[in-house]
Amino acid sequence: MSLSAQSEGVDPVALREQFFDLWMRKELEALRKLTMSGFSRLQDPLTGLLIILEGCPGIQKGKSSTLGQLVLAEFVQWRRSHPRASLQSLMEEEKLKLQLRALNLITSSQPGYLDPLLEIYELRTLETSHLLQHVTYLQDTCCYREAALLSMKVELQKVLDMEQMCVPLILLDKLPLAESYVRDYPELQRRLVQLLDSWCSPDFSLDNLRRRFPRLSLSKHQTDQIQPKLLSRHVFRLMEKFSVDPGVCVNSVHKRKLDSLRFLMYKRFKEKSMTEENWRDHVQVTVEGSLELQVVLVELLVHYSGLQVGAQWAKRYNIPRHRLPFGVWDTMGSLSSNQLEVSEMNEVNEVFFSLESWVTPQSHQLQYYQLPLTREKIHFIQTLEQLQLCRDTVLQAGVVVGVDMEWRAGFGTVFTQNVALIQLAVKGQVFLLDLCSQSLNCHSLTVQFIRALLTDSSVLKLGYGMSGDFKSLVATWPELKEEPLEVKGVLDLLHVHQQLQRCWRGGGGGSRSVEVNEGSAEKGLSLLVQQVLGKPLDKMEQLSNWERRPLRTSQLRYAAVDAYCLLDVYLTLSHNPKAFGLPEDLQSIPSSQGAKSRQEKKHREKSRKSSDPQTRKKVQTPAGGPKESMSSMSSSVSSSSEHWEASISPHELRVVCDNMLQGLGRFLRCLGVDVLMLENTDDHKVAAEIARAEGRIILTAGQPYQSLRSQVAEGRCLTLDCSEKARDQAVYALKHFHVNLTPSDIFSRCQACNNNEYLKVSREEMTQMLSKRGLLQDESERCSTQGVSEGNRSVDAQIFNPCCRWAPQSVLDLETLQFHSGSEIQLKTVPPGLLPRIPEFFVCTGCGKVFWEGTHYDRVLSQFQEVLQLSDGETFSQAGAVQQ
Repeated sequence: MSLSAQSEGVDPVALREQFFDLWMRKELEALRKLTMSGFSRLQDPLTGLLIILEGCPGIQKGKSSTLGQLVLAEFVQWRRSHPRASLQSLMEEEKLKLQLRALNLITSSQPGYLDPLLEIYELRTLETSHLLQHVTYLQDTCCYREAALLSMKVELQKVLDMEQMCVPLILLDKLPLAESYVRDYPELQRRLVQLLDSWCSPDFSLDNLRRRFPRLSLSKHQTDQIQPKLLSRHVFRLMEKFSVDPGVCVNSVHKRKLDSLRFLMYKRFKEKSMTEENWRDHVQVTVEGSLELQVVLVELLVHYSGLQVGAQWAKRYNIPRHRLPFGVWDTMGSLSSNQLEVSEMNEVNEVFFSLESWVTPQSHQLQYYQLPLTREKIHFIQTLEQLQLCRDTVLQAGVVVGVDMEWRAGFGTVFTQNVALIQLAVKGQVFLLDLCSQSLNCHSLTVQFIRALLTDSSVLKLGYGMSGDFKSLVATWPELKEEPLEVKGVLDLLHVHQQLQRCWRGGGGGSRSVEVNEGSAEKGLSLLVQQVLGKPLDKMEQLSNWERRPLRTSQLRYAAVDAYCLLDVYLTLSHNPKAFGLPEDLQSIPSSQGAKSRQEKKHREKSRKSSDPQTRKKVQTPAGGPKESMSSMSSSVSSSSEHWEASISPHELRVVCDNMLQGLGRFLRCLGVDVLMLENTDDHKVAAEIARAEGRIILTAGQPYQSLRSQVAEGRCLTLDCSEKARDQAVYALKHFHVNLTPSDIFSRCQACNNNEYLKVSREEMTQMLSKRGLLQDESERCSTQGVSEGNRSVDAQIFNPCCRWAPQSVLDLETLQFHSGSEIQLKTVPPGLLPRIPEFFVCTGCGKVFWEGTHYDRVLSQFQEVLQLSDGETFSQAGAVQQ
């Protein structure tokens, strides 16, 4: 139908057909011109727009957006110059009719309609009852995300049941959306945190919770997120974010204190890296006021130290007889009163800096890094007069200052601890600023001095992991948050250490090597000091009570060493940086937290790829520089990766992921890599056993790398940065091993069980299976579920063709619906509403999991565009497979 033939207006249905024709032919410019002229010729633009949208298809293959979204965007643009397209001139009844029709278009099948329709049809002015009715409809059709977004847009949070809205979101691993839902409502924030805390209770049952939402289908990954360990982390994070009183989160606080108690026992009796006094001080604070924790303490002491010690602490807390471990009550009866008393440490009366106590034993000197200063060079600052001496020494142009801070370890606590001691080390002396001194901590001159030091670009400040120090400093002095610090002249040796580790792992530089002994290996600053200076730090006083005064000599020595060693490390590295594989200017090494640097590096990589098509054939490493982020994990192709210089396909890469990298493992499986993953309870050494037995590569993070790499051949163990997101880790691994990733590799392997064999099941066959199991609903219920999944797909042909093994029909027993492996098809995860739109399903023969085309494939393609290999003439496909 020609537009020129319409003298009395354009038929919306005919106009929609023309839109669709241009859309399918990808003539977008002509489509935009037609929308502008077509809207102007509609007799009733608002009604016509709804007619057009109601007939538009949903998400289509090969399309990154929908026709309806484009039409809406053009209508919003057109409407700005056509004020007549408004509801103001309509009667209330006609206005309400249009608003309700527009409201019905907001479903999961049309995800981009919400904001434009809210604006065009003024849906915020609808009566609350109409909005609530639609929110309920979205919930009933399992469109929980859309229900939450609509509720937030029209501000219904106060009248809706918070749990009914947020529980499905949390179960579907959409906690950030639940956080946004309660963002502006303190009472809802508190209730959300309490809800998560209640799931940490020993009496919590996930099965009982799921019965409240019988139509909610959860994957194994989603159910794995509902466990106390992960939930308690969210609780503490949200307690701090929303300033919720810890007293309302008894389960999470108890769990954290219980974990802290077990950690303290390990540090004292297994690792033996904690003094008796420090251990006792922290234990008493941890179990104070809790009979349950006191009982656990006695049980642990009986295990580690015997019945007598357990009896002493049981007597101290007057634990009831029926709660005591076997044998403790009898031991209490056999000991005298004096023997039952817990011996207290003598009051600290030693003279500070006495020559005898300051000099460490010979064995200690041979084992640990030693402070090369006498007692007179350590200044304990408690007054403003002493502070002025420190200021005059430190604030001089060209001075290099080692900066460290100490605070009491917050076992079982929620919020950031206040700094108790600031250490400033310059060549030849150390200043210890006592922030527990009221005259020092509460005086503005102290804050002004620290502000001046941190913002002075002429003074080089050295630290290690300084973000934690700054966070505690702001918690101590809130005025630093009110007037934020613009930190200048800071070199965080943590970033230098990361670069140094990267070079040594790859054999790219460094003449020194570090022997990793059995037992507790060094880490953090102590490891850096060992690698650069030859000996580690003595960390016995690390978990001291830094708020107690007076400080012991061993604490003062530890505090001075922690700051002064930074100077020695920096001077050694600066003297000959090439020997360590580092650049001449250590300050040019980028921060792993530099978001700006990361964006700039992505921009450079994008430009490089667009100008050099060969980069898709071989991974290249961009040159380093001050603005380049280490978080991108870029490094030179090292000797450890020489085995992988030729491109390989994902299925040729066989790895085993440590239990710290399960997120990475899921991503790699999604991309077709053969991945085995350790369970949370597995020891790290299991990875080495699997790697040797099956010829796999170990992927690990952190300290286990030091021991794992020695148990396998050269180049068979790769360490990842655990602070990186799993997606970034996956990109790094693909580049490191020169993996040639193609669209057909995506979802070529089951993410649940790692099997790479699928059985194709047609729509008709799936319908028969569901009917046989009694899982098909009646016709009216089936119609109501058609909006559950991926939208109306009008085209039956599928282009998803994973590079996997296809199983013959004979592998499935049609009577039992079981495969030869014993697994049964997981039919309960297939919503019947999908059947009219999905012509073919894919079933994993290993675990029975069912897959079908959807938008998840789109997202994966988008996430990995930078490493995706496309054949000549092939375009970036948006067709997808969503896993259920």
